[in-house]
Amino acid sequence: MGLSKAVFANGCFWCTEAVFLQLKGVEKVESGFTGGKIKNPPYREVVMGRTGHAEAIQIYFNEEQVSYKELLYVFFTTHDPTTLNRQGYDVGTQYRSAIFYVDEKQKKDALQVIEEIKQKKIFNNPIVTEITKLSEFYVAEEEHQNFYNQNKEFRYCQLIIEPKLATLKAEFQHLIVQ
Repeated sequence: MGLSKAVFANGCFWCTEAVFLQLKGVEKVESGFTGGKIKNPPYREVVMGRTGHAEAIQIYFNEEQVSYKELLYVFFTTHDPTTLNRQGYDVGTQYRSAIFYVDEKQKKDALQVIEEIKQKKIFNNPIVTEITKLSEFYVAEEEHQNFYNQNKEFRYCQLIIEPKLATLKAEFQHLIVQ
């Protein structure tokens, strides 16, 4: 069985990439852009909100080790899906909460997980996560790949990424590579 693909946008891709790289069955994570209007968008244009793209991650995973639904639960637990076009200090449509599904099963799973979360009343505000069919995914420049692991001393990493990793460890210890 080959690898499956999941594409999520939930704020800065440096932050989200760091989370998903910790998981069993995740073979590769690429930071990049999707959901916008132009081909091959440069990072500078995306972060200025000029292209309509979201900072996103493309995850290649082994479904025998981690399911798409498990990835969805990690996605919803490690960011705030109730804030429109914003994650913490990162503001703009490029930081929106979005699931870019690759097939109808992923779309169905995403809608089902959102419904389960709503039923459990986990969030006080409505979930605003966009669910959109994946179009083209553009891999970001090399300096944006594996950013956290190469830049742990950056204050941004310490303030923003490390709390997400702590949440991951508290909630999903069974999914983390030991």
